[in-house]
Amino acid sequence: MNSHQPELRAAARRLRRRHFLTLTAAAAALAFATDLPAAGAASAAELDPRKITENPFTLGVASGDPLPDSVLLWTRLAPRPLEPDSGLPDKRVLVTWELAHDEAFLRRVTGGTVTAHPEFDHTLHVEATGLAPDRRYYYRFRTGTWASPTGRTRTAPARDAVKSRLRLAAVACQAYHHGYYTAHRHLAGEDVDLVVHLGDYLYEYAVDGAGGSRAYTDRHLPAHFDRETTTLADYRLRYALYKSDPDLMAAHAAHPFAVTWDDHETENNYADETSEDNVPPEEFLLRRAGAYRAYWENQPLRSPQRPDGADMRLYRRLRFGRLAQFDILDTRQYRSQRAYGGGWHKPGPESEAASRTMTGETQERWLLDGWKNSGPTWNVVPQQVTFARRRDLPTADYKLSMDAWDGYPAARKRFLDGAEAAGVQNLMVLAGDAHVGYGFDLKKDFDDPASRTVGTEIATTSVSSGKDGSDRPANFDNLVAANPHLKFYNGRRGYTVITLETERARADFKTVSEVTRPGGTLTAAASFVTEAGRPGLTPA
Repeated sequence: MNSHQPELRAAARRLRRRHFLTLTAAAAALAFATDLPAAGAASAAELDPRKITENPFTLGVASGDPLPDSVLLWTRLAPRPLEPDSGLPDKRVLVTWELAHDEAFLRRVTGGTVTAHPEFDHTLHVEATGLAPDRRYYYRFRTGTWASPTGRTRTAPARDAVKSRLRLAAVACQAYHHGYYTAHRHLAGEDVDLVVHLGDYLYEYAVDGAGGSRAYTDRHLPAHFDRETTTLADYRLRYALYKSDPDLMAAHAAHPFAVTWDDHETENNYADETSEDNVPPEEFLLRRAGAYRAYWENQPLRSPQRPDGADMRLYRRLRFGRLAQFDILDTRQYRSQRAYGGGWHKPGPESEAASRTMTGETQERWLLDGWKNSGPTWNVVPQQVTFARRRDLPTADYKLSMDAWDGYPAARKRFLDGAEAAGVQNLMVLAGDAHVGYGFDLKKDFDDPASRTVGTEIATTSVSSGKDGSDRPANFDNLVAANPHLKFYNGRRGYTVITLETERARADFKTVSEVTRPGGTLTAAASFVTEAGRPGLTPA
């Protein structure tokens, strides 16, 4: 599992860049990229569900991308999820699903029978349709004698509904080997309408038998986790490990999610077809195809997001009545290569080139066009990396992160100019990646602290990445002094709850005391508000 099959590598070398996965000959050779369930007699044999003798719903359930009349429901059959075959043969399995108004399923709304295909690693993506807007529902799956845990979800309001309040939670960066998912355990008990996951759901790095900083003494993880993920099989197993965490399962079962990725779902700091380790693009795209396939399989994503080889359209739009529009971005798949080799660097001609893009031309145009006459009070942009300018020192020899929007300032200017041209009054950018909580005012001109504030950035801290962290990271004084538009900075783990209302938005930064041991306590580190029509963060 640690290397691609020789015939796949040979086929990739004969083709150029991303196009190799769209050519007919390559599609035949790169079987894992086009290995879709066949129809008729050619399809996999069917397994009698009564022969499943162990609980197949070990990874729980999830829902996502709510629309006014539908929601996506997810589960995966895996009696032994940490084994390469998940404890199931290479056969189709029939699964029933049902959705109801009540947790006891006495007031059933809809349901049906679907097939869990081995080609999709026995994952299921059910689009439950014909639902009422802005309603809570409960759902579950069954096969053989087994029933899944019950999940709770909610549809979006009707497009023109006047909704006065929407609560969402922002989470990011959950390195399994850095600690427990205590933040998810607390999040499962929150009263929120939606959870937005801003990336690094999975990390490609090795996880030792003790689970890294979790320091297990009651179990020993299989040796195949103690290496970096590179193949489709590797990524599938890593998702099984992450999704087996009971706190993460609880959060998924409690709330619908809207997800986007960052780099670690594939490889640290990759940009488009460029690998961090500078492997040939055609070989890296093999890895990317496997990573994208496993991501879609294991997330509550709809069919338009299903990847085609090494390509996957993850950017999409969700709307919550007249209150909010969410434009979910992908800042990894299409971005220009990082300037100056990445890291923190003094800005210069390479990073400031007008041609540099964070989103790619097509996605950028989709975003700017989507703002025109959008209508809702709040335009929220969930994306991955720090958007505001972030100098590391309050002196002339400062450096900027070439991996964040500071490494793509021309793209950031087009973004902000486009929002202004479209008449966006209440812009809120969400970010993750940095493993800290930030609250920024977005400025018309970051070189002039007195310039107009044009929006707000809420950057949520990590769930576990970076281990326990601290309230005041080592660079706290320098970062605060260097960036007067930075209104909040905290380095603990946790999540952020954002409440959108017609007159204001409120951000509650919540942190946990520790993640390297279970049982960390939750604290409200700080709360800020921004008034509708008057962007800028003030303490609540």
